[in-house]
Amino acid sequence: MTVALLALENVDVRFGRVAALEGVSLAVDAGEIVTVVGPNGAGKSTLLRVALGLQLPSGGAVRLKPGARIGYVPQRLVVDDALPLTVRRFLGLAAPRGGTPIERALAETGVAELADMPVQVLSGGEFQRVLLARALIREPDLLVLDEPVQGVDVSGQAALYDLIRRIRDRHGCGVLLVSHDLHLVMAATDRVVCLNHHVCCSGHPEAVARHPAYRALFGAAADAIAVYAHHHDHRHDSHGHAVPLPHEAEPPPAKAGHAG
Repeated sequence: MTVALLALENVDVRFGRVAALEGVSLAVDAGEIVTVVGPNGAGKSTLLRVALGLQLPSGGAVRLKPGARIGYVPQRLVVDDALPLTVRRFLGLAAPRGGTPIERALAETGVAELADMPVQVLSGGEFQRVLLARALIREPDLLVLDEPVQGVDVSGQAALYDLIRRIRDRHGCGVLLVSHDLHLVMAATDRVVCLNHHVCCSGHPEAVARHPAYRALFGAAADAIAVYAHHHDHRHDSHGHAVPLPHEAEPPPAKAGHAG
């Protein structure tokens, strides 16, 4: 029996009389991208804190596969402008002994040339890639990403989601992410969990997009958002380059019958 990297089982979280999460169950397997979507205040960040062990549930259970390492990309991380901190030094502060070399992690996220730049001068997209590199240094079995395209312009959002997918393909890690970018994230995920304190619906992205609970939760926005479909007509090699998939062999033509 396959053991999930992470499993939440009937998790409740209450703050006084307020229920942040009620009976939430989800699992993330190795090589799977699971995306949690929902409106503001739906409990998404609370769910991630529970998954990371930063918030104890009021009820239910949280199970992390023994020995599994977690890499985390927060929604916001502010570095003081007065702090002289290069990208290399920033990653070095988080690098465990024996982890992935900093240069390799930066190269994998496409920002190797920024190693000696102050983190304060980076664009939103560059900084998010640096945060991804910081998470990869731990050689994680599970990546936990809270709004990974926060502060990134529209042109860079799809590229970041594609990078996350390539990282999954290359390392075989599981990914749990929270996002508001419904139209883009649908293409980057294997499974969607629609959350509003409880799980409203979950499943394949296109099925969730048509689900009445999802449409009721997002109202007119559900109709306005066109789901971007990514056609998996290629795989990625160890360097992240696209490699066409081999065409399936066509069945041999039927032999013509002989007249009797």
